[in-house]
Amino acid sequence: MSEAALAPWLQRQLQPLLAQRGHAWLLHGPSGLGQYELALALVRAWLCERPDGGQGACGQCPSCHAVEVRAHADLCVLMPEAQMQLLGWPLDEKAQAELDEKKRKPGREIRVEAMRDAVEFVQRTSARGRGKAVLVFPAERMNAISANALLKTLEEPPGDVRFVLATGAAHLLLPTIRSRCMGHALAWPSADEAARWLGGQPGVDAADVPALLAAAGGRPDEAWRMAEAGRSARAWAALPAAMARGDLGAVSGWLPAELVDALQKLCHDLLCVGEGAAPRFFAAAGLPPPPRREALLRWSRALQDSARIAEHPLNAGLMLEALVAQARSNLNFRA
Repeated sequence: MSEAALAPWLQRQLQPLLAQRGHAWLLHGPSGLGQYELALALVRAWLCERPDGGQGACGQCPSCHAVEVRAHADLCVLMPEAQMQLLGWPLDEKAQAELDEKKRKPGREIRVEAMRDAVEFVQRTSARGRGKAVLVFPAERMNAISANALLKTLEEPPGDVRFVLATGAAHLLLPTIRSRCMGHALAWPSADEAARWLGGQPGVDAADVPALLAAAGGRPDEAWRMAEAGRSARAWAALPAAMARGDLGAVSGWLPAELVDALQKLCHDLLCVGEGAAPRFFAAAGLPPPPRREALLRWSRALQDSARIAEHPLNAGLMLEALVAQARSNLNFRA
């Protein structure tokens, strides 16, 4: 979602958040509803030099420009390195040098070193005089050491610092962190509102909107990411048949985590159809005949195991091959 134009259901939630006082917010709910976008809008409004009367940041002042170009001296963003790169946030010099020299791959957890830098950041004086802000996303990517370091700061925060933690898995956070934040559960947009917003994004074919939203389980932010990754409605509809054939080419360029997610949705829909219920993610006409229930349940458990390692496989290509072969075997299980 664009920073310049917050989605309407997020704009409605921003106003009451800005009206309340407090030093820490926890934005939570199913992933794909716009947690990051709402968190960023919140810190932009906190740091804005000419805030728009509870509506959010002005978007024009030097502070807003500094956030836009990822260079605000009073904003600390804590994310996994891979997420930082994806969203255009700069890494510190040491981490960037290690990645440039290929000494390691971008981290998928919030690193302890970054958290320590954040703890030091909150002790410094505000550079622009509007206080400081710390944004943590996805907050569930803190490991135990990072989470405990943040907890100490949340317990005794400096007076001019505000925190916003955004997550799609609040249950994975330490209970003590959850208890020290004011919670806000993200609201779902209506189906019509989500469809209008998604259809208005650049490069999205209006005819693809219903299928993309179904594929994303009704979550517009996830549907938009699928569109940006080139997942067309036609390719999504063809995926079940391609997996039944064992067609590895149909998922060329996919990440293992993306394929695991798609196969879990396919397995879910086949279980539903097998029990006489309607599918959720795929059109019924595009699904193969459901295999025996025990095969689907076994496949579901195997996909859960694969999900635990999908973001850091030893060999992504081999994992894709294994997932497609596993799908073909289970989708053709009849005996």
